[in-house]
Amino acid sequence: MAEILESEEVLARGVAWLAARDEGLALVAASGPLPPLRRRPPGFATLLLAIVGQQVSTASAAAIWARLETAGLTDPTPILAAGEEGLRACGLSRPKIRYAVALAGAGIDFDGLDALDDPALIDRLVALPGIGRWTAEIYGTTALGRADLIPAGDLALQEATRLLYGLSERPTEAALRARAAPWAPWRGVAARLLWSHYAREKKREGVT
Repeated sequence: MAEILESEEVLARGVAWLAARDEGLALVAASGPLPPLRRRPPGFATLLLAIVGQQVSTASAAAIWARLETAGLTDPTPILAAGEEGLRACGLSRPKIRYAVALAGAGIDFDGLDALDDPALIDRLVALPGIGRWTAEIYGTTALGRADLIPAGDLALQEATRLLYGLSERPTEAALRARAAPWAPWRGVAARLLWSHYAREKKREGVT
């Protein structure tokens, strides 16, 4: 199994490895402090947060999440009790309401996800309604600290790559995965460098 990003020491080791092999990432590493570790507690709430963040701005996702927290709707039991009306009042779209309710009723063994390797983890999560590869990879790299997962479908990562390497357009998900192949086994660290580059260039965060 790949490294786990459990401390800044591990993160720094990944940054140094990448900087020695990629000029663009070396520039990012040299231009600022160590990127944020970007870890979140594993479990239901973090996976729900990833669903909330699908295809909306970080500001919109943060606002919706704040309303869910205020309403006490970040755990399975209250979500199932609140139903569609309660979730809609917090700003969730109809598809995301369906995904949240499905997740609440799925009975996932979150502790058991730790034992899965990266491909098995992605397969397990994308089998759930509303969870695509981006959501699964966001969960894997933030909640579980998987150091070699890069959510290549992330628009902020694609835009950061365009800016950093002077590309004429954002790379597609497939193109970013191909570019990221030499960054293994630290692709999750490369993602953190790219998110930091995006934040500096755009003056806003690209991930919640």
